Amino acid sequence: MNNTEDHDHASSLLLVRDAMNRTTADLPALPDLSGPARAQGLRRRARVRAAIGGGVLTVVAIAVAGAVALPDSGWGATGIGVAAQPSDSRPQPQPQPPVHLEPSPGESSMADLPADERARQEQFQNRAVPVLQGLLPEGVGTLQRTDLSVRLYQGTKEGKTFTVVFSVRPTGSDTDPRTCLEVKGRTCKKGALPDGTEVIASTSPVNDGDVTESRIFFRYNKSNVSLSVSPHDASHTSAPVTNDQLLTLAKASAFLDLVKAADAAPVEEAQKILPAGE
Repeated sequence: MNNTEDHDHASSLLLVRDAMNRTTADLPALPDLSGPARAQGLRRRARVRAAIGGGVLTVVAIAVAGAVALPDSGWGATGIGVAAQPSDSRPQPQPQPPVHLEPSPGESSMADLPADERARQEQFQNRAVPVLQGLLPEGVGTLQRTDLSVRLYQGTKEGKTFTVVFSVRPTGSDTDPRTCLEVKGRTCKKGALPDGTEVIASTSPVNDGDVTESRIFFRYNKSNVSLSVSPHDASHTSAPVTNDQLLTLAKASAFLDLVKAADAAPVEEAQKILPAGE
C-alpha cells in the first residue's frame, strides 16, 4: 500500500470514528481536566465505546438461540438472513467485500465473534445494503458494510465518506425515552409508520456547528430502532439527507422488513438501562 492509500485509509477510519462518537451525542461531556484538546479527546473515546458497547447501558447476552423466522421475512429458521428477490425477479447485486476498519485499543470487532454469529451478522448487512442504498438519497453515494460493527456502514461519493449507523437493538425498556426537542440548533419532525408508530427525525449541528447530522428513531416491538447519517467533516459537508427523506425511508416496506427481521432474531446485543445510582 503506497503513502496515498495509507493516508486515504487513515482518513476514512477517522471519519467513521468521529461519526460513531456522535451516536451518543446526548451524553454529558466529561470535565475539562487538562485543557480543551484533552477534554475533546476524552469525550470522543467515551462516545466511541458507547456507540459499540451501549454507553451507560449494561450489555446482556445476545438473543440468537431459538430464533423464530418471520413469515416472508427472508430469514431462515436459524435467523440467518437470505436476501429476497424483488417482485420483478431482477437479480440482486452481488455482496461486496466490507470496508475494513481496525478497532481501537480495548474495542472488539466482528472478527472477534464466533464464526456462525459473524456469518449471520454479515448476511444481515448484505441484505441491508441494497435496501438502504435504494432508499437513501443519491448524495450519500455508494453504500458498503464495514467489518467493525454490524450497525456500521459507509456511503462514498466524489471522495466524500458519510457514515451510516443502522441499529435495531433489543432493550428491556417498554418505551423510547427520546423526544422531539428543538434545542441548540436542532430541528426535528414527527411522522408515523403505517401502523401508527411514532417516528422522530432530527437534524442537529455537530463539531463547531458548521455541519449537521441527520437521524430517525422509533420503538418497534422489543427494540429501539435508529438510523443516522453523519457529515463529511474534512470537506465541511453536512449529511446529505433531510428529515422528510428519513421519514419516508422509515415507512418503506423494505426497510420495515429489515427492522422486523432484526427484532425477531437480533443481530445486536440487548441493552438494559441501569437504575439511577448503579
